[in-house]
Amino acid sequence: MAPGEHDETACARISELLARVGDKWTVLVIRHLGAGPTRFNALKRQIGDISQKMLATTLRSLERDGFVTRSVTPTTPPQVEYALTDLGYSLLGPVCALARWTIENAERIEAARRAFAAREGAAQPLRTPAPHDLWRA
Repeated sequence: MAPGEHDETACARISELLARVGDKWTVLVIRHLGAGPTRFNALKRQIGDISQKMLATTLRSLERDGFVTRSVTPTTPPQVEYALTDLGYSLLGPVCALARWTIENAERIEAARRAFAAREGAAQPLRTPAPHDLWRA
């Protein structure tokens, strides 16, 4: 689709995918799985403030969309490990680039928000997430 063209099907598909891959938890899960296969509880500890239900939902969606594989080792109790697929690894580059761009431009965005708030007489400008909020090491 060339710039300026309107294709409702393509726009809907792009919007749906951007909503999936732009989600806060998806970004963090993709980032952590980029280091290699990880068990559920280890992934939960690495991410920190995600609930067990939200992590399970995020992983299920990523598996459904082909970004993540789920492997079960038949032990007692079963061990479940998640890993990025080739498609998931191909998403890791753009996700990292977007995170870097956000961190590099956070101050510029905050300055623009302060200027906008001053012009509009707003009480508080919107807060740009601190780099550690978006992309914890």
